[in-house]
Amino acid sequence: MRLNRFLASAGLGSRRSVEELITSGQVRINGRVVTDLATQVGPDDAVKVGSRLLRPQQTLTAVLNKPRGFVCTASDDLDRKTIFSLLPPNWPRVYHVGRLDKESEGLLIVTNDGDLSLALTHPSFKIEKEYEVLLDKSFHLKDREKLLRGFHIMGGRAKAERVEVLAPTHLRMVLAQGIKRQIRLMLYDLGYEVERLARIRIGPLKIGEMRPGEWRMLNPKEIAALKSGASPAPKRG
Repeated sequence: MRLNRFLASAGLGSRRSVEELITSGQVRINGRVVTDLATQVGPDDAVKVGSRLLRPQQTLTAVLNKPRGFVCTASDDLDRKTIFSLLPPNWPRVYHVGRLDKESEGLLIVTNDGDLSLALTHPSFKIEKEYEVLLDKSFHLKDREKLLRGFHIMGGRAKAERVEVLAPTHLRMVLAQGIKRQIRLMLYDLGYEVERLARIRIGPLKIGEMRPGEWRMLNPKEIAALKSGASPAPKRG
């Protein structure tokens, strides 16, 4: 196994992110500093980063229907409920891919697969994310074009890929960006308060009939589709 892949499988990040550890001389194999990215790691090799002896972890990827009121962090100084309390305690360490704020709910991926995490979060991949949004008042159709055209919010220039009006106060929105609290901030700038926000799709992966707090493992076909950046063809309108 190539060294960068070994480090990623041990939970140190994506293969790209661990390359800096290697090239900066922080990795030792059998006591010898290694900076060559192409170095192969055998089953009997002792690999260390600092004083930490590494072992490849079982790769684990699951999807969680995050309930409202839970935060996306491993521990919380305010003693709030975290998403990791919903997962089995005997799992290897996993990380959430992207995040949903405390008051938001819906589809969330947790994994220790660094390459998958990179594919889902790097801006160049443009993975679509679909949301159901309930507003505090009726939505004006003139604001739909503003969302599609885009404008500056705190965090950068934001735009929606698609906006569908399902009912006067009920929208379905698709994003290909990952700006923090993007939907809430865009709609707030247009004069609306978001009363409920639920993510229902990431790329080709849909939430389906999962109940709040429920999780399930992803199968190899689903993981491959996510890594390839596959997503449904854009809808008109």
